[in-house]
Amino acid sequence: MNEIWKAFVDFFTSLKLTITLLALSIILIFWATLAQVQLGIWGVQEQFFHTFFVLNKIPGTDIPVPVFPGGYFIGGLLLINLVAAHIHRLKFTWAKTGIQLTHLGLILLLVGEMLTSVWQDEYQMRLDEGQTKNYSESYRENELAIIDTTDANFDDVVAIPDTRLVPGKEIQHPKLPFRVVIRDFYPNAALQMLDQVPSTPASIATQDIGARIKTIPLPLTYKPNERNLAAAYIELIGPQGSLGTWLVSTQLIKTQTLEVGDRTYSLGLRFSRHYKPYSIQLLDFTHDVYAGTDIPKNFSSRINLTTPDGVEDREILIYMNHPLRHDGLTFYQAGFDNNDRTSILQVVRNPSWMLPYISCTLMGIGLLVQFLISLFRFSKRRRVQA
Repeated sequence: MNEIWKAFVDFFTSLKLTITLLALSIILIFWATLAQVQLGIWGVQEQFFHTFFVLNKIPGTDIPVPVFPGGYFIGGLLLINLVAAHIHRLKFTWAKTGIQLTHLGLILLLVGEMLTSVWQDEYQMRLDEGQTKNYSESYRENELAIIDTTDANFDDVVAIPDTRLVPGKEIQHPKLPFRVVIRDFYPNAALQMLDQVPSTPASIATQDIGARIKTIPLPLTYKPNERNLAAAYIELIGPQGSLGTWLVSTQLIKTQTLEVGDRTYSLGLRFSRHYKPYSIQLLDFTHDVYAGTDIPKNFSSRINLTTPDGVEDREILIYMNHPLRHDGLTFYQAGFDNNDRTSILQVVRNPSWMLPYISCTLMGIGLLVQFLISLFRFSKRRRVQA
């Protein structure tokens, strides 16, 4: 038993394991960098780093098989290796205080990256000048929103995430007097009017504008300057039978309505929303460029942040490298649109955002302390020799 335990400890505290994991991480980063051309930054993160194994399909099939260790596997094993070596090999002495601090900072850096990959959420808030919003929207995730608009003063929203929009699936929500049946779903699609495409079969949608539109499936895109625009065909079935089939898409700006009994509903597919207990109004957007060029010099948003109870009402300037941090969220100035009349704010939730700063500070202090300790010991030996 002791021999097994010794072999176990030797493996996880081995310097050879450290070097092997660092070599694997270099290969993984190089491979992911090349793959980013086709997959984009989000696809690379999901396929290479936020996974235990990089998967690849067997040629001619849809069966995925692991072909290389992923970021979670390499990072997790490297963290175990570092902690185990730290406990087993590095005994605490004042002469090695700097090394201890440096290793602690490195451990925190690995833990911080793991927590960031698990906890971090990113949304966008697009604001036209003068517009006010109390929600941000996801860039990649969608939701089917069915809204009871009967009361003019209140909207009762049922939001179904796109992960549940599986063809053939039936969804029954207690707030809805009908079932939602998913007839088809396209993660990315283009829309075209039927009268522009001769000899095209009729749409499976029977209600509203969807009956006059053709849906063209498109492959998923991972390019940073392109966006997947989802579409779905949904049938609503009440107690008396089918209420019709609708086409919903993130490209259809105007919501579609239907009446069931004495209730009025609107429905549409939209980017997932994250509501906030406060509102943000874009007062003014400024876009400066270098003289004689179109190169952005600075772009900034002057906003007004208010709460419904009136406790908070203040103007804030958000510009490059100067975000707004409020209520656990960070608002970055990310871009602009609509001839400089629309500001795009990146909204990030990352509870572990301080860990990289703390870890880098600890590593810097540790290296400085170790240098001073070595310098003091060297000077002391020189004095003794003299």
